[in-house]
Amino acid sequence: MQALVYYLVLPFIYLVSLLPFGALYAVSDFMYVVLYKLLGYRKGVVLTNLRKSFPEKSEKEIEQIASNYYKYLCDLFLETFKTLTVSRKTMLKHCYFSPQALKVFDDLAAENKSVVLVMGHFGNWEWAGNTFSMQCKHQLYVIYHPIRNKYFDWLMYRMRTRFGTKLIAMKDTFREMLANREELNATAFIADQTPAPENAYWTEFLNQDTPVFKGTELIARKVNYTIVYAKVKRVKRGYYEIFAEVLHDNPKSTTDGEISELHTKKLEQDIIEQPEIWLWSHRRWKHKRPTPVKEKAIA
Repeated sequence: MQALVYYLVLPFIYLVSLLPFGALYAVSDFMYVVLYKLLGYRKGVVLTNLRKSFPEKSEKEIEQIASNYYKYLCDLFLETFKTLTVSRKTMLKHCYFSPQALKVFDDLAAENKSVVLVMGHFGNWEWAGNTFSMQCKHQLYVIYHPIRNKYFDWLMYRMRTRFGTKLIAMKDTFREMLANREELNATAFIADQTPAPENAYWTEFLNQDTPVFKGTELIARKVNYTIVYAKVKRVKRGYYEIFAEVLHDNPKSTTDGEISELHTKKLEQDIIEQPEIWLWSHRRWKHKRPTPVKEKAIA
């Protein structure tokens, strides 16, 4: 059944990827009407997340952000498939580094320093990986979750590695990073997913108690790679600019939670600045902060 669904859908995916951008975004506009206006896909989740994150905003403002978010989500979905056939020249035209960001990575490469690259589900992170692999001296590795359908997993693997990016399954992250220590590389962590509450670092993010994966911090401290935070800003429809800054150049010297706080607060600032291009349909706050277990008094 997995193979049947894949081979039925595959021609349409390739057709979408071959569309010129004007036609691609016309399809996206139609998808927006279906997804948001007709089906209301996860609309309750999106609106609840927005209201709790921005309690100071009016309901009209919240609904406008939600509407803009669904337009972006439809664009992002189709832009991802565009990676199948887009040329290198076109990719670099639509997703490019700021001069400052490129200098950050060039300077680190000149010093032969590998990097832990921290990002959020903000802007077009898929296109950003393509651009990084084409323009930076570091070999890019991206941590990913394999898709259950092995055929679609292969398709996503092909898209993500087409321009030289390599992938590491999350469960193999630390082992693979140790194996690649002799190589100049950058390992990208999308660090705003939802971990199990009991194993998370807890902080306040967008006005809410939020669990953060400890893995990014723990691995960065073990390998002691320079930590760089990257932002993928949407300049206009179909165009993104990548910004980057060094968060810490000696992670092993940090205290527990310090790195998690740094990259979480950076992402929060970016979301406040451009809220419609973060992944609001994700159930980011489905867990509650665990109540500390009180020790029993000794009689």
